[in-house]
Amino acid sequence: MTEHEISSPLILVLEDEPDIANLICSALAGYGFRSEPIRTGRELLARARQCSPDLVIVDLGLPDMDGMQVVRELQDGAPCAVLILTGRNDVTDRVLGLELGADDYIVKPFEPRELVARVRSILRRYTRSAAPEAPADPVERTVARFGDWRFDTSRHALIKPDGEEVPLSSSEAALLMTLVRRPNKILSREQLLGERDVDPFDRSIDVRISRLRRKLDDDPHSPKLIKTVYGAGYLFSAQVSWE
Repeated sequence: MTEHEISSPLILVLEDEPDIANLICSALAGYGFRSEPIRTGRELLARARQCSPDLVIVDLGLPDMDGMQVVRELQDGAPCAVLILTGRNDVTDRVLGLELGADDYIVKPFEPRELVARVRSILRRYTRSAAPEAPADPVERTVARFGDWRFDTSRHALIKPDGEEVPLSSSEAALLMTLVRRPNKILSREQLLGERDVDPFDRSIDVRISRLRRKLDDDPHSPKLIKTVYGAGYLFSAQVSWE
């Protein structure tokens, strides 16, 4: 394996139809991504724990378990970026997938170039949110403290005031990282997603904000921590210190 292959993002493709899996892997390879086709949910979960993939593409119709369960268990045991690719075109499935921690949702039949574009967008978003701002102190600080909460950005650990750790999906951790690095500033959907152009009908960021509020015990009807600025975006209303 070459140095380039080792450094290129690894994507696991959970798809039980070999022809579709080969099409996806071929399209990804054309843009320099490493990929592995996997046919069952259990095999995928075991492999994800072994190799820590950068992203997993999940089909919902699997022979051994429901794809939504795979997404749920991924975020509990081996958090990573997730793209759902499925024949289900139901709004309920879309919302549930995002609620469980998926970063995007594409319906079959799909255009391979669009799939690659979505993959690149997701990975770019994670790369940007993982890149720390230049610290004022030469010693890098990775733990953000706001109120009685702590967020360890090095291991994506959110600690409640009572010391209990709150599990975060990769997308939730990336979103919180963006917020704590720019407190008391209005951030647009584009800034929170790390993309220039966001479909005005795309409500994935709103779903993620709602999910993150619940984990921060922030009343969705009258949020004190993550405030909605109508027509502009969201604001993380807290003093953040780093340690």
